[in-house]
Amino acid sequence: MRLSQLAATLFLSSVAFLPIHSQAADEADPVVATVAGVDIHESELTLAEGDLDPQFARLPDQQRRVAALAAVIDIKTLARKAEAEKLDQTDEFKRLMAFQRDRALHNALFKSEVVDPVSDADLKARYEKEIAAVPAEEEVSARHILLETEEAAKAVIAELDAGKDFAELAKEKSTGPSAAQGGDLGFFTKGRMVPEFEAVAFTLQAGEYAKEPVKTQFGWHVIKVEDRREAAPPAFEQVSDQVRQVVMRERYGELIRAARDETEIKVLDPELKEAYDAVSQQQQQE
Repeated sequence: MRLSQLAATLFLSSVAFLPIHSQAADEADPVVATVAGVDIHESELTLAEGDLDPQFARLPDQQRRVAALAAVIDIKTLARKAEAEKLDQTDEFKRLMAFQRDRALHNALFKSEVVDPVSDADLKARYEKEIAAVPAEEEVSARHILLETEEAAKAVIAELDAGKDFAELAKEKSTGPSAAQGGDLGFFTKGRMVPEFEAVAFTLQAGEYAKEPVKTQFGWHVIKVEDRREAAPPAFEQVSDQVRQVVMRERYGELIRAARDETEIKVLDPELKEAYDAVSQQQQQE
C-alpha cells in the first residue's frame, strides 16, 4: 500500500474538519505544496501530524511529514470536488460546520483560560493542599516464611524461639518467591497484602515475629516486622500530571458554570430537561 493510501486509511476522522488557514508565506510558515492553486503551509502539516493515527508516531520524522502531507493533499483534493458538487451549500453541511466552529471556539477558550494559565506554582500549591489533607499513613517493613502446612510453620516458630535467624530460615525453608531475599517484602501500607496477612503484620512491633502461623490462600506464613514508619507521600514529580488534570478539571468547571449563568438556556424536550437539570444540579454540588 502506498504511503498516501495508508495515510488516508489510518487518518483520524477528525482531520476531515482540520482548520485550514490562509497565511502569508514567510520563513516562519512556508508554503510546502499547492492543490488547485491553494497553498498548503508548514503549519498545516503540523496540525495534520497531531491528528495522525498513533502508529505513525513510530515513523521517522520525514516519513511522518510525508504522511501528513498526503492526508492534507487528499483532503484538499476531495474538498475541491465537494465544492464543485455544491456539497458545501447543503443544510446538513452548514449545520456540521456551525457545530465544528463552536467546538473549535470552545477548545480555544479552554486552552486560553484553563490550560495555558496553569503554572508550576499552581500545581505545587494544590499538591501541598492535597498532601496536607491526607492523614499520615503507617507502613511496615516485613519478612515472611511461607510453608505448606501449619505443622511446618509451627516448627519454624519453635526454631525462632530457640534463637534461629529469621532471614536464614526463610532462605532455607520458605516456598515463597522472596525466599532468596530472606523473605524480605519491603515496606507496604494497608491494602497492599491479603487481609489475613496484614491484619497480623500491623499488630507487630519492630523486631517482633508472630507467635502463631497465619493462613492465607498461598499457604501458612510466619511473619516478622522489621520496622514501622509513616509512609512518605508521593513526590511532586511523580504526581504532577495527575495534579494538573485535577486543577484543569476544576477550572473548567468554574468556567462552564459561570458561562451558563450568563447565558439563557432553554431545554424544550421535557425528558431531556429533567435529565439535564439533574446533571447540572449535581455538577454544582461537586
